[in-house]
Amino acid sequence: MVTSSIRRAGAILAGASLLLQLGCYTLTPTGGVIPPTGTRVAVSLNDAGRAVLGSLLGSEIDQVEGYLLQKDSTRLTLGVTATRSLRGGEQVWSGEKVEIKTTYITNTYERQFSKEKTLIASAIGVGALVFILTRALQGAATTPDTKVPGDTARTSRRLP
Repeated sequence: MVTSSIRRAGAILAGASLLLQLGCYTLTPTGGVIPPTGTRVAVSLNDAGRAVLGSLLGSEIDQVEGYLLQKDSTRLTLGVTATRSLRGGEQVWSGEKVEIKTTYITNTYERQFSKEKTLIASAIGVGALVFILTRALQGAATTPDTKVPGDTARTSRRLP
């Protein structure tokens, strides 16, 4: 009983540490400046871009995120990692190359590490982890009651 609780607590600790290592990121507008190649970026598409790229990316794509592979004055080539639709859905991609003309782009964003969001998420994660671990260890410290209750029914026999 004690070892299973300790194993469970260890598994929870391992999972929580992996989540905390991921960190939180935010998309920051670049103000029209295209970041250097290799940077993780996102671009918002205009209606013309949605119409032209709809057969490739999906008809209601609002934003395309990925690694900037190449850039020039007329187009960007992204290794796409995700697309977001106008209705809020997200589709994960695995780095497929997509060329997007700059005339189809309304905004460009750079993906940046967010210290504030990571600290908040870490504090919440550590608090939850402490709560779970204390509950798991409390359960491991108590021993089950092995006493079998006695028979409460009484029988009596009447002789004739």
